[in-house]
Amino acid sequence: MTDERAGEENPDSDRDRSFETREVHASARTDQYGALATPIYANSTYEYDTMDGPRGGHRYSRISGPTRGELEAAFADLENASHASAFASGMAAIDAVCSLLTGGDHVVVGESVYAETHELLTRVYARYGIETTVVDSRDPDAIADAMREETAMVYAETPTNPTLRVVDLEATAAVVDDHPGDPLLVVDNTFASPYLQRPLEFGANLVVESLTKYVGGHSDLVAGAVATRDPDLAEEIGYYQYLRGGTPGPFACFLALRGIKTLSARMERHCRNATAVAALCDGHDAVERVYYPGLESHPNHAVAREQMADFGGMVSVDLAGGREAAAAFAADLDVFVLAESLGGVESLAEHPATMTHQDFSREELERAGIPPGLVRLSVGTEARDDLLRDVEASLDGLAT
Repeated sequence: MTDERAGEENPDSDRDRSFETREVHASARTDQYGALATPIYANSTYEYDTMDGPRGGHRYSRISGPTRGELEAAFADLENASHASAFASGMAAIDAVCSLLTGGDHVVVGESVYAETHELLTRVYARYGIETTVVDSRDPDAIADAMREETAMVYAETPTNPTLRVVDLEATAAVVDDHPGDPLLVVDNTFASPYLQRPLEFGANLVVESLTKYVGGHSDLVAGAVATRDPDLAEEIGYYQYLRGGTPGPFACFLALRGIKTLSARMERHCRNATAVAALCDGHDAVERVYYPGLESHPNHAVAREQMADFGGMVSVDLAGGREAAAAFAADLDVFVLAESLGGVESLAEHPATMTHQDFSREELERAGIPPGLVRLSVGTEARDDLLRDVEASLDGLAT
């Protein structure tokens, strides 16, 4: 499956090359000295030749800059997009997408999404007259039923955080396309990365990612990006990027470009290790349920197999002993580090109910399907046997 989808050619690229080749050569190598890595242009402003325009096309770094421009072009290429805008964080990217909304608009959003995405829509943009309906985004009929005349956006995340639900993107795009109001379909692709899934190919209008995660891949940067094939949407997103100023610095862009070059190699290792960890947890006496799209028992396994190149590096487990078991399990881990975030080369464990989703009420946690015993694992690129021994030892400690 990985070989069939991940390396397929980009129909919109003038370079007839596979994903793996394009990621390595993502930078245009426009530096005058022929540097293979895009330099860090640490400038805030640029010289004008005359009052008619700046010498090299850049005038102020909040508007544009060489390092950021290379990152935006590379990300657009990997997502099979025509345009991309980079941001100072994934949330800044999501906020730019939400800035497309106006008072009176309605949004349909999945009930299992990143906590801050949910809060931004339901608590911040609600102040501006934006109404939000939360649905099970795995069900296209539920999305269709929730849409209104004033629906301007359907916001999906797949796989979702942290319960790894998988949204059928093609079916969802068909529902959105049928709506007479021409709403936008926005997809957060962070958990998959462009190597495993490219939502624009399934009919999404906009794709958003936290580059902090798999694209960066080393837990050393914070950045985000939005990509599209629609030049008008790209112009609007670029306007909010410039006006609101949530742009990444050149060093973060440099690190993201570095991460892009090894994305496929890392994702293959993440997927291989996560598959093994999920299989170990599945059926263990200390585990109530394993959430991983690669398991045939996962309710969305068939959809994931169809639209993803592989099943990703994230595994969530619901431990039989609830919150106390989750705390004990996390405390006994050695290779896995207790920390938020995901997608880095190091394996991480976190407890959503008290960490990433701590601001959710009990009702919101229940609606999102997050039980008190749920632990989310970001499975890294360490040796598979070391990871398995670490998880097994912690689970065995709960079972005794």
